[in-house]
Amino acid sequence: MHNLRPALVGKKSITNIVNDIIATDLSYQDCLQNDYCNFSGLSRVIKPEIERSLEKEVNLESVVTAIKRARRFYYIHEQTISSIISESTISVKTDVAKISTARSKRTVERVAKALTRNVNSFLSVSESLSSITLVFDDKLIDSVKEIFTHYDILEIDEDLAAIIVHSPEKIIKTPGCAIAFYNQISRRHINIEDTSSCHTDTIIVVKMNDVGRAFDAITMLISKARRYTKNNS
Repeated sequence: MHNLRPALVGKKSITNIVNDIIATDLSYQDCLQNDYCNFSGLSRVIKPEIERSLEKEVNLESVVTAIKRARRFYYIHEQTISSIISESTISVKTDVAKISTARSKRTVERVAKALTRNVNSFLSVSESLSSITLVFDDKLIDSVKEIFTHYDILEIDEDLAAIIVHSPEKIIKTPGCAIAFYNQISRRHINIEDTSSCHTDTIIVVKMNDVGRAFDAITMLISKARRYTKNNS
């Protein structure tokens, strides 16, 4: 009977190390998911890193085998992601502005005031430990600015557009969906000015002059996911 256990050195295995390497590199994951990976070529690229980790030389074929094992995981992962993306729809809100402020008790209270005042308008809020960012219809910019003192405001940006991807509820518990949207935009060298998620919506803010290309990129991704899902159903 053949021994199917991975080659072990101490408590490490080639398979485990290959999985760790792939898990931290989106380009490796992408080539495995989209079935254009040259297994021998990728093995030669990551082989030195594996040998440093194991502190010994490894056989190239062992690395190829480990990558092929990893491919099965990303194939299953891709099917789940594609299913969710295929059910997504996209809308665009043009003429958007952004204000970032320092986070404090005072500014949190004033953000709440902005939300109350503009409950029927487009207004998205994201918060970190040190700042709060509001993305909103640019016709509101004067009324939003006057809520804050000038020394609280960190950044003001206009001439923006918000791309809103509406996805099924499964996206909440499925890793890798949002990064698929971001990858499509970044590959076209479009800067993401701001992004946030709200329940099943992924909001991506770009410059107005980039919104057409960004919209096309995500639309193509959704179309591709629908074809993939149809062909593999």
